Amino acid sequence: MGPLRLWRGAVELDAGPRQQRGLLALLLARAGRPVSTSDLTRLIWGPDSPASSVNVIHKYVGALRRLLEPDLPARAAGSYLLRHGNGYRFEAGPESLDLSAFRSHVLAAKSSLRQDRPAEALDHYLDALELCHGSAGDSLIDSTAAAATFAGIDSEFFDAAIAAAAVAVRVRQPGRVLVPLRLAAEMGRLNEPVHACLVTTLATAGHQAEALAVYGAIRARLDDELGIDPGRELQDAQRRALTQAGMPPSGDPDPIPGTSRPIPLVRPAQLPPDLPLFVGRGTELAILNDLVTGMRAAGRTSPLVVAMNGMGGVGKSTLAVHFAHRVSGEFSDGQLYLDLRGHLGEGESRPAGDALRLLLHAVGVPASDVPDTFDARIGMYRSMTAGKRILILLDNVCDASQVRPLLPNSAESLVIVTSRRSLVGLAAFDGAHPLSVDLPDLPTARRLLERRLAGLPAAGTAGGEITDEIIELCGRLPLALAILAARVAVRPRLSLASVAAELRDGARRLGAFPGGGGLSDPRTAFSWSYRQLGPGAARLFRLLSVALVPGVTAAACVSLCDRNPDDIRAELAELIEAALVTEHEDGRLTSHVLVRTYAEELLRAEEPAPERQAAVSRLLQYYLHSSFRAQVVLEPNRTPIEPPPPLPGVVAEQPETYDEAIAWFASQREVLKEAVRLAADVGYGIVPWQLAITMQQYLQWAGYFQDWEDVMRVALHAARASHDAVGEAHVLRSLAGARYVFGANEESLRLLSEALPIYRARDMRLEQALVHNNFHQVLSALSRHDLALEHSEKALSLSRLLGNRRAEIFSLLCSGTSLAGLGRVEESAQALHEALDLNQQFGRGREESEIRSAIAHNLAESGRVDEAVEQLELSAETARRLGDRPLQFDALRQMAEVLITSGEIPAAQRVFERAGAVLAGLQGGGTDSMRASLIRLAELLSPPR
Repeated sequence: MGPLRLWRGAVELDAGPRQQRGLLALLLARAGRPVSTSDLTRLIWGPDSPASSVNVIHKYVGALRRLLEPDLPARAAGSYLLRHGNGYRFEAGPESLDLSAFRSHVLAAKSSLRQDRPAEALDHYLDALELCHGSAGDSLIDSTAAAATFAGIDSEFFDAAIAAAAVAVRVRQPGRVLVPLRLAAEMGRLNEPVHACLVTTLATAGHQAEALAVYGAIRARLDDELGIDPGRELQDAQRRALTQAGMPPSGDPDPIPGTSRPIPLVRPAQLPPDLPLFVGRGTELAILNDLVTGMRAAGRTSPLVVAMNGMGGVGKSTLAVHFAHRVSGEFSDGQLYLDLRGHLGEGESRPAGDALRLLLHAVGVPASDVPDTFDARIGMYRSMTAGKRILILLDNVCDASQVRPLLPNSAESLVIVTSRRSLVGLAAFDGAHPLSVDLPDLPTARRLLERRLAGLPAAGTAGGEITDEIIELCGRLPLALAILAARVAVRPRLSLASVAAELRDGARRLGAFPGGGGLSDPRTAFSWSYRQLGPGAARLFRLLSVALVPGVTAAACVSLCDRNPDDIRAELAELIEAALVTEHEDGRLTSHVLVRTYAEELLRAEEPAPERQAAVSRLLQYYLHSSFRAQVVLEPNRTPIEPPPPLPGVVAEQPETYDEAIAWFASQREVLKEAVRLAADVGYGIVPWQLAITMQQYLQWAGYFQDWEDVMRVALHAARASHDAVGEAHVLRSLAGARYVFGANEESLRLLSEALPIYRARDMRLEQALVHNNFHQVLSALSRHDLALEHSEKALSLSRLLGNRRAEIFSLLCSGTSLAGLGRVEESAQALHEALDLNQQFGRGREESEIRSAIAHNLAESGRVDEAVEQLELSAETARRLGDRPLQFDALRQMAEVLITSGEIPAAQRVFERAGAVLAGLQGGGTDSMRASLIRLAELLSPPR
């Protein structure tokens, strides 16, 4: 009787998706009578039922049985949802089902009337009427047949309200039935008998003005919506109200006081108890204290409104109650508390009109004196609160429109609002102060957990690492930590190590937070937000569970969901507003670890495996093709390897300039690393090494050497597992470069030796040339210049044979450095200047930087210091412009060495500091050899002792 709500014990349950809730409502409406599957099909879908309708009904019945009786064995019928022929019936008595209880009370009332006990009959009627909270069915099913079923229940309520009113007038207690009569009039907006009864009863109770206002409203509604005049019954009710023919005789006052009598303002104290284990929130409490202190400033004309927002379970209500208790003494006219149930969605949140009725009750207005119209309630509420010092806590607000009518008419009052939404409208138009309640930091979360575990055996046996791991696996969510602590408290033998092991299993993580016994667990908290999403946003939320942990951008979501960008932006805004997704300053979108786990559960339950796989594939292909296009802009030595065409729906990024490509790689570095790992793990979507190779140049130039190595090792393992020889060779060459940077020269040579035969067997000459140049770099580092020169000459020969100018430039550079190492300075200079001339023609910035550094080395050896420094400045600037920080560091290091050798210590000191700043920006502060070279420079610059 009202919106469908379901409890198991003291815990309210989520009855599932809309159709499943509709099926349950239909079975409950029959109250113990069987309903065939054909009737259920007709009631749910109407004449256009799908072929799978019977299977869907069986699926919903099974889900409801498991929900109602979780411990029920598989395929067992249980105690409530019983099979009957080819249909089902719901077995529940008055102790379980409000409709059964309602009918039982109505029968008792009629029995009392037959025995001429009207006062007793009125009590039974009121017991029945109190069970109704609105229209049955709650728009769960759209079919005409279902609507008729639910309308029949509403009619039973209307009949009982009218009968109760007649008894109430008879025993001269009309005020007792005004509340259910008003509800009946709200539900039956065009029901003339109900409105006639309400008009008569209001007049009999002494509310003549409201009675006439109700008549005027129903008359206008009948005219506007049906084009008819009120019937005789309504007209007679108006006539009685005008002539006061229904008023009780003088000297027989109504036992319930009317609004004509003064209403004393009582001092309410409705705040929930404060949490005795409250910890942290120092920043938020300081902000709140400052706001309340500011209320004393002169010139205030409106109440102070603070709107707290944050995700479910973050502790908004706990903080609000704690602060309200701290300042309650400053509000001498009392404290009001109201849960507006906004987190349950529009259908189940508390309407503002009902909230006003409850607040008026709280300040002393009798139920019968609460006005019928919404505007009248607002007026009375503002009158009752004018000039008062009242603290009002409105918990779980849905939106600003739910709060606005509840703001008191007093600048001396404080209103604290909590919501999962940001309530921008309340801040913009009502002067509310928004306060975001975020997750606590690790130290605060640790204190929260330790305080709750204090004195328990588990607290003494767990180390700090286990505790911190549990906290992070819970995402530092206070609700999750509180439930875990309670679970450990009631199971003293449960160790924190066991809890941590359970949390590590992502698929079972939410199972570590049991509900029941009045406890709202994280899954339930998140489900309230999820149920309010539109279909598009709900699907996006599910699919976001496959997005990579570092975060996803709106552009990536377009490919993930195969939707147009405008729809994606709107749906992301909906998820952000619902606090299911967090938007960061850099545009990344992330979800809390437990919210993500909840989304994964929904994805497995609601999306078929092919769609899940397609979504992952589209996302991975978005990263591959975007990374490939960014790599093309960077112009590496080897022309990038173009991947296969993407799936329909994949919309890759297209950086246009060098700076845009570098910026894209910088913003996506972490997620690209995870994409390679994901592709290797799932084995579909993309070839892991193809994405890894597109990342190499950026990782190398930006100095992310460890990332470079880690990504290539993952790609190498995947290539070998799939017997992809060419992919293996590409990764071997790249991994050799990463190991060379770390000084692992022998390993680098071994990796190159494995790659070269693969290229030779397939006559891949450009790749052979590149490997020979790589051999040259490693052998040069080992001072084996003769062998290095052999490899660079082979590379030069292959490059010229292919007509590849880029490879030729790099091969000339390699030959020039080897010749210098062998003391053949003139030949070295000739090779380097030829490389520089070619480079000027083709505009290859990175090679220009390296060539100038090599030329500078020869100049310095010849004593031409100024020219060497000039070349190194050009080299460092070119590397800086390209974003190649390792190359920039090397040019600056070499310049500092030249200046020290020539005795120009102050200039060397300045260059040394520049080199140190570049090195500090590299991952891990650069490699060991880089840091060692900087230490050597520092020693050379230190004055002798």
